[in-house]
Amino acid sequence: MKDSLKGRLRVKLRERIIRLASKTPTAHPHIGSCMSCIDILIQTLIFEMKPQDKFILSKGHASLALYVVLNYLGKISDRELEKTYFEEGTQFGIHTPGTLPKDIPLATGSLGHGLSFAVGLAKAYKLLQATNITEAVIRGALPRVFCLMSDGECNEGAVWEAAQFAGSHRLHNLITLIDRNRLQAFGRTKDVLGDGGASAKWRAFGFNVVSCEGHSLKDLEEAFSKVKKFKNKKPNMIICNTIRGKGIKALEGKIESNYTAMEEQIYKQALKDTQNL
Repeated sequence: MKDSLKGRLRVKLRERIIRLASKTPTAHPHIGSCMSCIDILIQTLIFEMKPQDKFILSKGHASLALYVVLNYLGKISDRELEKTYFEEGTQFGIHTPGTLPKDIPLATGSLGHGLSFAVGLAKAYKLLQATNITEAVIRGALPRVFCLMSDGECNEGAVWEAAQFAGSHRLHNLITLIDRNRLQAFGRTKDVLGDGGASAKWRAFGFNVVSCEGHSLKDLEEAFSKVKKFKNKKPNMIICNTIRGKGIKALEGKIESNYTAMEEQIYKQALKDTQNL
C-alpha cells in the first residue's frame, strides 16, 4: 500500500511542479533542480520526519519542489499556491521565503548557507536537551535537523566550516543530504571544483556516510534506516545520486534544464513524460 502511494506521489507532485512552472513561461523556475530532488523531498518530509524535526532546503532554487510537498502535507493551501505562485507580492517565489518560519525556517537561494543554519539548530537542540527545558525533551525525543544541499554548492567555503563544526561537536541529530546530480550552474562539478559529494570528503570531516539512488524511494528509505542504526554520535550524510530534470526526457542530465521555461510545447511533453517514470 505504501509503495503504491509513493509511486503515485512521484507522478502527482511532478505534474504539480510542471503545471505551476507553466505559470512563468517567460521565466525559469529551475525545473531541472526541482525534478532532481523531488523524490528526496517526498521521502524525507512525508515519510521520515517527525513533528518536532526541522527541514532546511539549502538548495533554495528548488523551492517549487518544496512548495508542492508542503502543499500535499497541508502546510500551504491550494489557494495560496495556485493563486499566488510567482505573482507580485507573493510569499512563493522562485527562491524560498523567510516568512514561513515554522515550515521554511530559512530563506535560501544564495547557496552555501543552509548547512551552517542547520548545524546551529542541531547544536541548539542538543544544548536545550542538556538543560532539559524543551517540550521535545519532556517527550523524550531530541529534534533532528534535515538539510538538503546540492553538490554544486559544496564549492562554498561556509559548507566546510559547518561540516567541521558538526563533526567536532558530534551533532548526531543532524541528517544532511546531497542532491548529487553532478551538474551546477555552467558546468559539471568535476570540471569546476571537484566532486563535493565524494564520500571520502565527508568521512574526513567526521560524518557517517550512506549513498543511495536518489530517485528510488525504496533506496532512500533504506538509507534513512541505516542512519538510524548508527550509535557513534556522529553527524550523518546521505549522498543521493540523481539526474537533473529527472522525469522530463528533453531535460534529463542537461545543464540548460535549470534555465528552461515551461513553454507550451515542452509543457505538454513534460506532462506525458511523467506518466512513464
